[in-house]
Amino acid sequence: MNFNYDELDSLYKYEEELGAIYTKKQTIFRIWSPLAENMKLKLYGKEGYDYSRDSIDIIEMKKTDRGVFEIIVEGDLHGEYYNYLVNINGEINEVVDIYAKAVGVNGKRGMVINLDSTNPKGWENHRIPSFDPLDSIIYELNIRDFTIDKNSLVDQNIRGKFKGLTQEINKTDNITTGFNHLKELGINTIQLMPSFDYKTVDEEKFSELEYNWGYDPLNYNSLEGSYSTNPYLAEVRIKEFKEMILKAHENNIKIIMDVVYNHTFDTENSNFNMSFPNYYYRQKRDGNFSNGSGCGNEIASERYMVRKFIVDSIIYWAKEYKIDGFRFDLMALHDMDTMKRIREELSKINKNILIYGEGWKADDSPLSDDKLTLKKNIKKFDKLQIGAFSDDIRDAIKGDVFQKEKGGFINGESDLEESIKFGIIASIKHKDIDYNKVIYSDEYWAKEPYQVITYTSAHDNYTLWDKICLVETSSSEEEKKDMNKMAAAIVLTSQGIPFIHSGDEILRTKKDKNNNLIENSYKSPDCINKFDWKRKEKYIDVFNYYKKLINLRKKHEVFKMKSSVDIQKNISFLNIGENFNENNIVGYIANGDKVGDNLGKIAVIFNSNKNEVEVELDHSKFEVIADKEDINEEGLYYIEGSKIKVKPISFIILKYL
Repeated sequence: MNFNYDELDSLYKYEEELGAIYTKKQTIFRIWSPLAENMKLKLYGKEGYDYSRDSIDIIEMKKTDRGVFEIIVEGDLHGEYYNYLVNINGEINEVVDIYAKAVGVNGKRGMVINLDSTNPKGWENHRIPSFDPLDSIIYELNIRDFTIDKNSLVDQNIRGKFKGLTQEINKTDNITTGFNHLKELGINTIQLMPSFDYKTVDEEKFSELEYNWGYDPLNYNSLEGSYSTNPYLAEVRIKEFKEMILKAHENNIKIIMDVVYNHTFDTENSNFNMSFPNYYYRQKRDGNFSNGSGCGNEIASERYMVRKFIVDSIIYWAKEYKIDGFRFDLMALHDMDTMKRIREELSKINKNILIYGEGWKADDSPLSDDKLTLKKNIKKFDKLQIGAFSDDIRDAIKGDVFQKEKGGFINGESDLEESIKFGIIASIKHKDIDYNKVIYSDEYWAKEPYQVITYTSAHDNYTLWDKICLVETSSSEEEKKDMNKMAAAIVLTSQGIPFIHSGDEILRTKKDKNNNLIENSYKSPDCINKFDWKRKEKYIDVFNYYKKLINLRKKHEVFKMKSSVDIQKNISFLNIGENFNENNIVGYIANGDKVGDNLGKIAVIFNSNKNEVEVELDHSKFEVIADKEDINEEGLYYIEGSKIKVKPISFIILKYL
């Protein structure tokens, strides 16, 4: 079917609420399906979680205006399972309500829900963390991976579940685990890998053979049942998710959802497509579905009712679950107008709700690049807080993610200094950057630092430690640990918003039974994906180093200046290579005193050479507050004289005295 989508949107755009709109006296069922000849509501009763039970009632729905079908059912329907029977061109399909807020096991039936009944004690008026986006230190984790290891000491029945992240674990074997680990580390923002209801895990009989991270969306407004202690009762997963959020909020930790609105797992047989064929997905000129996601389809966010669905869904998560931010998978596939609308609506709720995502796509899209939320278009948002991951600094630090044995700056690779500098100043315009030498960007792409996510690794591709091991086949373990520490130091002292992949702080590795390193473990079993708590005990020195870096950043404005003007005025880079004929060194001066930081003026120098280097500064008395051995803002030692010796594979922060 080919449509003039602009004309269709003009005729059928609908502004009111869709889905199952519940009150104790009645529920309004409303679905948008302009092509449907008729629509029926199929009710399964309150025991409809049992799929062996057929419907108890089928009710004809009334077609109202703008392609909407509606029916009002009297009485308290909390717990009632339902679907729609959509008749298009004589073909009848049973579909789950795309707006369903609760679903049965494996997401095959929607459920009417009294959301007030799912609120844990203290939920309604609890204090929501509210700090500036640039004060965020994001830590990405997977619900299952983080606590599934028996050494997490989380109770067996809640390991790998939402509730597993709420349990306080007493220190044992000299380490903390689970939620206490996050508190000890000092991060203040958790990015959860997909928690909405996804397709490829059987919630009834979970097997490691069907493990999946969840980038295969099924029901966007409902939660994944495999993370619940009881996937059969839809309200259980909702309450347990809220308990997890409440636990985080009570400890001043924000929760960010990783959302995947760019594609769905199914295409022709998806609930979207069976509600209105072709409308929700972009097509190529030949009429076939386009595949900018690399997963079989791409959502047409630019169409009015698709945009409405995405915006409605985001607002729902932000209001009902008090979500503090959203990470958009393949954000570049969303049109910029949709992202602007999301920002505007979220700012009405809380201006500090974070928005960021991947500024790239997996394949070609029929929507032109000037309309897509690509990394290069981020600066078009001007001063709106919509951020993108910086692949410039990611690959400059550790090497190209697509070339497993190619190293980066931390490995001593040459000609990456400008890319590191570009990352340090959060990809904004700066007089000291030679943009001709930046690896992926030939000009600045951010207007403000809060538009940039500074990172070196995430769930996809090799872990940071595995990448280092692949590149550094002849280096000692101590040298490789130094490289990991330097990578963390670059990220956590750079401008922008820092992001840590869970386990970087304990040198996380992903190996199969044959000792092969796994790059993309999205469907690998627990033995590969689990957070191995024994590594924390083994590499406690690395963990403590991360902890001190995080604490340093949290306390000092010099590492998180609030505007591009502040960065431009108060950070200047040293011409080290030019003056001293040394490569693999990046250094800069930052005027903390000009941004209200009591550290005052500091120098930061990174040396990725395997030999000591000497750098001359324009001053002769310093207090060292950080090097590769330790971090202490009260001071580690003093240096007299202008010549500074920087140890191999290390960094140093010097406070001007």
